[in-house]
Amino acid sequence: MTGKKKFYITTAIDYPNAEPHIGHAYQKIVGDILARWHKLLGEDVWFLTGTDEHGKKIQESAEKSEKNPKEFVDEMVLKFQEAWKVLNIKPNRFIRTTDKDHEKLVQEFIKKCNKNNDIYKGFYEGLYCTPCEAYYTEKDLINGECSFHPGKKITKIKEESYFFKLSKYQKFLLEYYKKNPEFILPAERRNEIIKRVEEGLKDLSISRTSFSWGIPFPLDKKHIVYVWMDALYNYVSGSGKNQKYWPADVHLLGKDNSWFHCVYWPAFLKSAGYKLPKTIFVHGFLTFNGQKISKSLGNVISPKVLAEKYGADAIRYFICRQFPFAEGDDGDFSEKALIDRYNNELADKLGNLISRVSTLIEKNGMAPESVTRDISGEMSTKGKKYKNKLIKKLNLKKIEKHFENYELDKALNEIFAFIDICNAYVQDKKPWETKDKKVLYEIADSIKVIAILLWPFIPETSEKIAKQFGFKIELREIKKPLNEKNKIIKGEILFKKI
Repeated sequence: MTGKKKFYITTAIDYPNAEPHIGHAYQKIVGDILARWHKLLGEDVWFLTGTDEHGKKIQESAEKSEKNPKEFVDEMVLKFQEAWKVLNIKPNRFIRTTDKDHEKLVQEFIKKCNKNNDIYKGFYEGLYCTPCEAYYTEKDLINGECSFHPGKKITKIKEESYFFKLSKYQKFLLEYYKKNPEFILPAERRNEIIKRVEEGLKDLSISRTSFSWGIPFPLDKKHIVYVWMDALYNYVSGSGKNQKYWPADVHLLGKDNSWFHCVYWPAFLKSAGYKLPKTIFVHGFLTFNGQKISKSLGNVISPKVLAEKYGADAIRYFICRQFPFAEGDDGDFSEKALIDRYNNELADKLGNLISRVSTLIEKNGMAPESVTRDISGEMSTKGKKYKNKLIKKLNLKKIEKHFENYELDKALNEIFAFIDICNAYVQDKKPWETKDKKVLYEIADSIKVIAILLWPFIPETSEKIAKQFGFKIELREIKKPLNEKNKIIKGEILFKKI
């Protein structure tokens, strides 16, 4: 053990039945940003993402491609991994539900539930949505269709099945939600789940015989494990050596997966004797022209294509700046809005500040005296104190609070408000005329703070600035003054206007 505070963050794992789209990337980008922030805080971070590779949907997609399921998913998974690499998303583990260690642990998990007398054999007949990999009742459907997959056929399936005693855990779940309001966020989603659970829970079918692509059910060789009982366990099986990081600090997932994660998952965990995750954060969808971005709807936007066109940092920045993640609402994706923010904020505000200041310092140098300061902005040179007026206007505690509350857009608002202050300071002091080295130093010192705070969002750009100005990307560096002896050079244009 490192002795550091642990932070374990997961995303939902994706079905690789088709290529990844920007809707998948939204959640993974947020996960990576939060993981990077906690690394800045000096915590022992574990970030997990991956792919959910079993189930009827995968089997059908493989058959259409005239491949066996494993061949099919092996090819598709590479496309997900490539997309995340292009977007600078760096999980500690990319888990696949076809991984042997996962399969073994899922079977052990089911045996633990069975030991607690929570599994029995029965017979199931119901309406099945293949894209959801879930049974629904008539009242769950809208005009006979799944609300998350309109236009997709609902299949009536009748089969022998093993059941999990979900109804047994209704009281436990309701009491847990009440005692732990941070378990489901935001509050609107928690209230939705509570209302549905109060209506009553039915026992859950957890095995299948109508198709064959899945983990063998450990209690009966004729059955395979229901894909949601298989997939959800990835959070435990992927939690590091000997499950070091479990329980998770936060699960990130879209609202279409909330029922499975907020009801099935805690009931499974309770049955098997595991601790529950601290928080399940349910976010909204990215939409395109008002529709959910979805493979099934045919309005997919490739994250790889976008990143190659605008750069990974631009995509990461736009997604968090444009959409208020913490509110859990949908956000409509617009390439025009992306270009506007790229030009007006990344190029004109951040890029221009770095370019102007580095050019002036390269020509004129900066503060010749030894400087010390703390984050309050107090500085001293050779025993004589002066104030860094810029640093004092940065509210670091407010930014930290925004991260804590998943308010990434608000954190960026604070950082860019400070960038605006720095740009205004340059205009006011006119160091290109005055050659004032103290002013140039104050701005350079402030740029260091900006780059460190932006690193979770735009890591490639921040690392370029750090190299250019001669500092390390570490949170503790914020409280240290920039070394006045650093040789600062004019670097490449960070964001070329479109």
